[in-house]
Amino acid sequence: MQTSETKKNQILRMKGVTELVCLSKSSLYDKMNPKSKRYDSSFPRPIRLGLSAVGWLEQDIIDWINSKKS
Repeated sequence: MQTSETKKNQILRMKGVTELVCLSKSSLYDKMNPKSKRYDSSFPRPIRLGLSAVGWLEQDIIDWINSKKS
């Protein structure tokens, strides 16, 4: 059984993030690209997991979603 603390620290890969925010991969990359007109500086930065793997903290994504509600 996962504790709530463990769940807060869970790392999501791109598929999990797209499912959580209901946006496509290309839309998420646009939110992270300063040259895009859809750039969002408040979107959480990915964490490098390996040479070509990145992930995001689930709680960071949830906090970002909640900030958009207000």
